Amino acid sequence: MGFTEPQAEQLHEAVSTVRGASATKHALSTLTALFVLGYNTSSVQKLLLKCPELCTVKEPQLQQRISNLRKLGFVEGSLQRVVAHYPQILTVPVKKVNYVVLFLRERCLFTTMQITDILRDNPAIILEDLGQVEYKFQYVFFRMGIKQREMIKSRLFRFSLDEVRSRHCFLERRGLYQTPDKKGQTTTVNPKLDSILNVNQDTFLTAVAMASAEEYEIFQRLMAREWQEQEKEYDSIEADSDEEEDDEDDEETGGKHGYRKWRKK
Repeated sequence: MGFTEPQAEQLHEAVSTVRGASATKHALSTLTALFVLGYNTSSVQKLLLKCPELCTVKEPQLQQRISNLRKLGFVEGSLQRVVAHYPQILTVPVKKVNYVVLFLRERCLFTTMQITDILRDNPAIILEDLGQVEYKFQYVFFRMGIKQREMIKSRLFRFSLDEVRSRHCFLERRGLYQTPDKKGQTTTVNPKLDSILNVNQDTFLTAVAMASAEEYEIFQRLMAREWQEQEKEYDSIEADSDEEEDDEDDEETGGKHGYRKWRKK
């Protein structure tokens, strides 16, 4: 296959640590499948060192998962890049991947093309807590008034809920961001989500928030304490409620809109 002896030994050692010597029985078919995808020996080595669990996947399952990604809109080039970035995606069953796709379509109302963009930009969403994914979506949709198209453009799902909430709340409390009314209107011009998230902290503070690093640091400490208190309150409510009451407790008002509050894990 073209590997050097040191490369072969390194691969064998990495794969053997997953399930012992038995893991190597699928290694040949995995290597073949990766070469067929167009990777060279160096790329294959990087993939398997990053995710040796790939060698535990049987060849029919591996081919089925690759085929499913193509059906989801990953064309040649795009498919190879997403697998190279996050090879773990080939360890996830087709049923699980399709469930996440259905979730994004039905619960978050993303289009098929937008879902492909989400998976391309953040394939790790496949293994994330979907309760947290939905809460982040609803927070940005209702509290910030951001539509799906802008979420995709800003690559929202690359960022944690805390990152999004921290920067948004900081702007909001400084009077630089306002939740739109039912007509989508505000009395201030809100900065774009892309300019809030896709910049480093220094740029965010100087160009968007117009604040010092010390101010933001103090704010983050205060907000962390506030959110911690909220978590304790939600935990207490859940402990004292039965299943019927839980359905009602999961609704939290955000501005003039309601959105589901999922307990952070």
